[in-house]
Amino acid sequence: MAKKRKQDFEELKRWIRWLQQIGGLHFAADEKGGEAARIERMIVGLGNPGPEYAETRHNVGFMVVDLLARRWAGRFTPREHALLARVSIHGVPTLLVKPQTFMNASGRAVAPLVRQLGLPPEHLIIVYDDMDLPFGTLRMRAKGSHAGHKGMRSVLEHLGTQAVPRLRIGIGRPPGNMDPADYVLSPFDPEERELLPWILERAVEALERWTRDGLAKAAQWLHSAPALQDETGSK
Repeated sequence: MAKKRKQDFEELKRWIRWLQQIGGLHFAADEKGGEAARIERMIVGLGNPGPEYAETRHNVGFMVVDLLARRWAGRFTPREHALLARVSIHGVPTLLVKPQTFMNASGRAVAPLVRQLGLPPEHLIIVYDDMDLPFGTLRMRAKGSHAGHKGMRSVLEHLGTQAVPRLRIGIGRPPGNMDPADYVLSPFDPEERELLPWILERAVEALERWTRDGLAKAAQWLHSAPALQDETGSK
């Protein structure tokens, strides 16, 4: 047991040194004299790595996190199973994460980061696509099941809890008899692409509010905001 704890501590020190290299993080001594990274929030966008998946519906989580990084001057750097960017959102030190394990194994990238940073689940939020929501609908919740989403299922299984905040982005159901697997791995159609920037902006604002104000206030703002049709005139 002592050997295992020593190995874990050495891994944490390597992780801290790496964080120092990529982001100029602030550190404070813990009560045992060690160093602890001052990351207070983690925002994870789910998706698949590689240019062939970049514009697909399944990668809308990546799109949101990319926009956050651009807005808050973050730069992604690879580390093992994820791309990470350290940003400060409204003064809150935040880690943006894009797992590189492919969607169905997202938990392999997320869980080690959460444990190494010592974050409670409520300081983590997962952003992902949802076929059960109409296109453009956004929903934020504090906890719940994966509802069939394999990426979210992996995250919940690896963390061992369903009490993980999430922001779901509606992509709608596949047309006709189209296979759902083919649908999520296909690009947005032209009409959807025209509206996508509005959706991504709304998602980013909700996450910024979550970071600053907490989930309850962010969700209240998001769920009382005008619907996609009201804002854009789309049908």
